Amino acid sequence: MTHKTCSLHDKVGRKAVIWISILGAAPFTLLFPYCNLFWTAVLSVVIGLVLSSAFSAIVVLAQELVPSKIGMISGVFFGLMFGISGIAAAGLGALADATSIEHVFNWCAFLPLLGIITILLPRMKHT
Repeated sequence: MTHKTCSLHDKVGRKAVIWISILGAAPFTLLFPYCNLFWTAVLSVVIGLVLSSAFSAIVVLAQELVPSKIGMISGVFFGLMFGISGIAAAGLGALADATSIEHVFNWCAFLPLLGIITILLPRMKHT
């Protein structure tokens, strides 16, 4: 007997999951600069969970765009995501050293709003 599982991005579409995940973190990040240490820690966990919920949908969408190179696409996405994240962390650290951590928090609070560009993702057929 085979059992087929169905994930959320199979039901509503990968683009919708990516859209909801990235923009869903925006209200929490906008609160970030105004929180004390306890709520900063709580919001960090919530933001991380919300943002990470789109990771599998992003990788699968990329694999659908280049179906003949699934392994390569997976490797490139993992490498780019972790590599760019490391470079961004170093850059934000340098910016915090040059200005202040408050300045970086205020600036980063608006970064999830860049998720609006997910509207440019191609529309894929539901299967």
